[in-house]
Amino acid sequence: MKDKTILIACDHAGFNLKEILKSYLAQCGFKVKDLGTYSKERCDYPYFSAALAAEISKGTYKRGILICKTGIGSAIVANRFPGVRASVCFNLKSARLTREHNDSNVLVLGAAFVKGADARRIAHTWLNTKFLGGRHARRLSQIKTIEREIRGKRL
Repeated sequence: MKDKTILIACDHAGFNLKEILKSYLAQCGFKVKDLGTYSKERCDYPYFSAALAAEISKGTYKRGILICKTGIGSAIVANRFPGVRASVCFNLKSARLTREHNDSNVLVLGAAFVKGADARRIAHTWLNTKFLGGRHARRLSQIKTIEREIRGKRL
């Protein structure tokens, strides 16, 4: 597990915000692994979201950040992968609660709603908030059980 490495990926709508966050994360001491896209040229978010979520699901990396226009599509794709808990966050409170209550491992931002300074604050909060455990751990265990049951039915 590469604890000080954070994955980041986006589509064309999230490209500018991704570049801002890459610099910020590096300043915070993270090694940033950029999974694309690498320009503002129009592209499709599902491929980038799936690439990041697959790495989190395998356990190769602990955390990632996805960015698209609204964040919603990227979260839908990422949450299809076992063990991925991707949460769209638009403010500090949602970033804090998704870590405390859900042990979120993928932060998803919508570039149409979150600008640079707010994105840095949201990422900072998300990265520095600990999972509370307790009753929330019981719920995560239930989610993992549901994931196993779904996988078992597909096989």
